[in-house]
Amino acid sequence: MPHIGYVTLLVRDYDEALRFYTESLGFRLIEDTPLGDGKRWLLVAPPGATETSILLAQASTPEQTAHIGDQTGGRVALFLHTDDFWRDYERMQSKGVLFLENPRSESYGTVAVFCDLYGNRWDLLQPNR
Repeated sequence: MPHIGYVTLLVRDYDEALRFYTESLGFRLIEDTPLGDGKRWLLVAPPGATETSILLAQASTPEQTAHIGDQTGGRVALFLHTDDFWRDYERMQSKGVLFLENPRSESYGTVAVFCDLYGNRWDLLQPNR
């Protein structure tokens, strides 16, 4: 069955993005391969991800740079699912992750919006099963 392999996020700098995603969000480094001319194939994924990774792509043009942090026009871009909302919420807060709202209970689960280091909006979500 087809599946999404990678999702690209434009970043300002490979190393600062890698530090944020691995240290602040607790993602795993999947691959970091130099491609020449300063480019890298840099994949990260949450610990439980088995098929989908995020490709951290350093912007290389003014047009790409203009979209860093606002790749979805201010909407939530990605949804980070968890099996223990409060564990991950508290860990992320302790690592300096900026939450834009207090956690709330919705019909679909417990959720709070946070930003990555560039301002892309994410939902931390523990879905109701």
